Amino acid sequence: MINQFNLSTFRPICDNLAQADEDLAAIINAHGYPPMWSRPNSFETLVHIILEQQVSLASALSALNKLKERVQELTPARVLLLTDEEFRACYCSRQKTSYIKYLAEALLSGQLNLAHFDEMPDEQIRAQLVALKGIGNWTADVYLMFVLQRADIFPIGDLAAVNALKRIKHLPVDITKEEIITIAGQWRPYRTVATMLLWHFYLSSPKPHPGPLQRRGS
Repeated sequence: MINQFNLSTFRPICDNLAQADEDLAAIINAHGYPPMWSRPNSFETLVHIILEQQVSLASALSALNKLKERVQELTPARVLLLTDEEFRACYCSRQKTSYIKYLAEALLSGQLNLAHFDEMPDEQIRAQLVALKGIGNWTADVYLMFVLQRADIFPIGDLAAVNALKRIKHLPVDITKEEIITIAGQWRPYRTVATMLLWHFYLSSPKPHPGPLQRRGS
């Protein structure tokens, strides 16, 4: 059975998580409920997530908007008409340019069909996405969380989420990835919503270091 959330269940899930975890409850008490972040199931969304890899969200959005200005409508066919020089003018690195082109070709060839994902289990979707050049587990995680509203994803490659978890739980800086995954496992089957609470905390509370929200991974 596919485990999802929606606008009507999002806040009740937040409440259930808060009842079970006082640190998550403290986030809601201090900052209110998080937004239910979502994005449409589209080529543009996947391009946006690729652009967000290893940079600030503001930088990624700037690049996305430049691409949209250039082609008007961000479709696989129109993107493939752009030259490498035009991609560079849109703040796209050579590496991300190749990823976006590969994605466009996969969609046009039928290798990837985003509409089919609605009824597929999480790991089958992940397998299809990470088979593409430039898409790793972090990109797949964000897609599953934001686009398909799959409820039980914890993006271990997300710097903001991991740092927020360390802060609310007062965890040592050198805690291992495996230990973090175990702690996040306490929020099953709603790790996605717990992660949105972590992002909400990260964005709403004073940071121990300056800088915009950054996403890591591929």
